[in-house]
Amino acid sequence: MAINVVMPQMGESIFEGTITKWLKKAGDAVQKDEPLFEISTDKVDAEIPAEVAGVLSEIKAPEGTTVEVNAVVAVIDDGATAQKPGVPAAINVVAAKSAPAKDEAKPSEGAAPPPSAPSSSSSGIPVVMPQMGESIFEGTITKWLKKAGEQVRKDEPLFEISTDKVDAEITAPVAGVLTEIKVPEGATVQINTVVAVIGGEAPVAQPDGAPTKQAPAATSPATEARAAAPPSPASLSAPAAPAEPGPSISRERIRSSPLVRRMARENNLDLTRIEGTGSEGRITKEDVLRFMGMRGDGASAAAVPTPDVLPSAPSSVTPAAAIAPGSAPKTPSAAPKLVPMSRMRSIIAQRMVESRRTSPHAYSVYQIDMTRIVRLRDREKAGFEQRNGVKLTYMPFIAAAVVEALGKYPILNASLEDTSIRYHQNVHLGIAVALEWGLIVPVVARAEELSFIGMARAISDLADRARTKKLKPEEASGSTFTLTNSGVFGGVFGTPIINQPEAAILAIGGLHKEPAVLTDAEGNDTIAIRSMQQFCIGFDHRLIDGADAGRFMLDVQKTLETWDKPIG
Repeated sequence: MAINVVMPQMGESIFEGTITKWLKKAGDAVQKDEPLFEISTDKVDAEIPAEVAGVLSEIKAPEGTTVEVNAVVAVIDDGATAQKPGVPAAINVVAAKSAPAKDEAKPSEGAAPPPSAPSSSSSGIPVVMPQMGESIFEGTITKWLKKAGEQVRKDEPLFEISTDKVDAEITAPVAGVLTEIKVPEGATVQINTVVAVIGGEAPVAQPDGAPTKQAPAATSPATEARAAAPPSPASLSAPAAPAEPGPSISRERIRSSPLVRRMARENNLDLTRIEGTGSEGRITKEDVLRFMGMRGDGASAAAVPTPDVLPSAPSSVTPAAAIAPGSAPKTPSAAPKLVPMSRMRSIIAQRMVESRRTSPHAYSVYQIDMTRIVRLRDREKAGFEQRNGVKLTYMPFIAAAVVEALGKYPILNASLEDTSIRYHQNVHLGIAVALEWGLIVPVVARAEELSFIGMARAISDLADRARTKKLKPEEASGSTFTLTNSGVFGGVFGTPIINQPEAAILAIGGLHKEPAVLTDAEGNDTIAIRSMQQFCIGFDHRLIDGADAGRFMLDVQKTLETWDKPIG
């Protein structure tokens, strides 16, 4: 039966979309939920999966065509005998998807069965793309932590997803064998889509739908890209060499971020030789840098291919000379690499552009003498950690001063809605956290209700869970004012972009000792070494005047320079 594939409705205000790429050709077999084509609208770019399995018999809208929603763009032949009477062709996809099993048409005897997604065992438990928040309707599978055929334990991390709010590890709902992976890495699917099956011993199926013992009939675009690319240097056999620093780790168990894998590719590193010190053995950026430092300039030596795969050299150069230490062959400069942005990176890019277009940004920079805070922290940090189980950092001091000042100047905790100003009753303090794969803003909800110890614990907890992908979506949204600590990387100060729909953001600069002029009560000036820090307030000038921002910052400055509050 011919099933029409239509341009989907991607949102209430979206009425058309442009087909930017077909991921299958006419005549190709497609699996249910396999990416079929890519579209671009004025809101999002997305991959659209096939709603049924079958053969892509016709492409009606070529790449580059802009069509209205519900327009037929292709036809899939699912092998069924006939269309149900009275069902319009444009909704056959929905009918095929939702019809009960007893109503499904059966192929005639002797006919070849239609292409279909691999069926799991009757006892198989489907694993679905979870609902990560009320406003989240889809997610991208960034990494499978298990392979089809492997044993999994209940609540063991199974795969990683990225949404427009958070990155998270999704755990297995039950113990058993991962018998089937339905959605490959890099695919974006809607919530409640079945992405895998866990069951007993069953034929192991890969994302392309073929058992592992057979050649795959069709591959996803991501798989084709990997197959077409030359093998990475780290995957090629290396000449015999002395033992290298670090243990040899099973390649199947390597856990790392996209940044780490990029560093490994660019430096020809074998990740199996690097010991991970992150959560559950994850290899971090620091692990890679430490490994490269231990090996010096020869960091990539282990990944040099053997002579039989080296590029052919001039006849005057022997193979031995070509790989002799210190005399690596000169190779033509590599072509620039073009890699797609991760989902988180593309969302950050979109939000930053939107914020710049929405808010006229204005900035003021203030220098604050943090000497009193520095001395207090140095004196109390050991005892504070013993008593409270959390390290004493500078951030709770700054957060507490900001929250107190926001209570006095509520316009900086407000947001603009059309021609009205919404004054928020609570301070939901966003604190930007830099991750290896991007940036996220966890939120300390109702910050004005927290004690100093409560603030310290909340900040530490949210930052730790952000870095280990354990945040809930609601913990990374709804902020009313944001702090961002650009100074942690050594910068003097930064000019941040407002986190919409907020009205202001405060960037914390680096803490440095420098000479400062001090004036005593009698007007005498002296020069002393003080711990100084720059703070830059960025604000929406439609809503906040420079005077308001200035008074707010003077209040923050006074609180920090004359700190007299108990810290517990």
